[in-house]
Amino acid sequence: MSEDSPSRTYRAIVEAEPRTAARIAELLDEALNAAGDPFALSVSYFECPNGLFEVSALYDSPPDATRLQALIDSAADGTETSALRVEEVPDANWVKISQAQRGPVRAGRFVIHGSHDRERIAQNRFTIEIDADQAFGTAHHATTRGCLLALDQLAKRGRPDLVLDIGTGTGILAIAAALAFDRPVVATDNDPVAVLIAEENAAKAGVRQSIHLLVAEGLSHPTLLRLAPDLIMANILARPLYQLAPDMARIVQPGGYVLLSGITGAQAAATVARYASLGFVLEKRILLDGWATLLLGRRNASTLLD
Repeated sequence: MSEDSPSRTYRAIVEAEPRTAARIAELLDEALNAAGDPFALSVSYFECPNGLFEVSALYDSPPDATRLQALIDSAADGTETSALRVEEVPDANWVKISQAQRGPVRAGRFVIHGSHDRERIAQNRFTIEIDADQAFGTAHHATTRGCLLALDQLAKRGRPDLVLDIGTGTGILAIAAALAFDRPVVATDNDPVAVLIAEENAAKAGVRQSIHLLVAEGLSHPTLLRLAPDLIMANILARPLYQLAPDMARIVQPGGYVLLSGITGAQAAATVARYASLGFVLEKRILLDGWATLLLGRRNASTLLD
């Protein structure tokens, strides 16, 4: 939907301390397909200046506030939250409105900022301009920050030959990898709008020629199964990460890595166990605000990096 096409949209907002907010965001996200639960179009999660985190869920019709409060109370499990607010948002592009109010984000050497901060941010190799839009990924969420931190650490050790980014969203991780490693990146998303946004952001960052973008669900595109990446990135959700594990194990090069996020700290152990059963070893775990980023290495080779 374009920015010039307003529609009637509703947003439910609640604030809580980081771990509680993470549980609320997870439960609202899991309720997307649960019978009887409010059906959210999307769920976002941001840090507030007061140290709390704001969980924001978007609906295309007024949600049942009673049922929504019950879900929040279940996730909070007795911990304090702010009062639930449900408001109408005239502009359907609410992500752009809310995220444009956020400042730059630093993750290792990476600095992610919007165009409104361009003049006050020193530009260098690790500076990326991403405006909030209709795709996930401006680094305000802990899962994206965790992946950027892991990429920064990998970039200090060497360069993979080929990177695959599954669920690229705005293209932020694909762009970061192209800049940090100066290597080709294949990036996919199941949303054609996200792919177009990622193309625009890659062009803005000067790495459009390094990134090959595809519309694909997981690894279903035949091109992907013919690849031999030595780094796969997937900042998605726990269930698809679990389902994609065998295919990732088949295509990633021995000695390569998978970088996984979009999972809570509580989901991390099960995710590690799933990938360990397929020949991966946990190299690093990054925990931020209740969310986990996992770097796992594929056994049977000395090293991925030069």
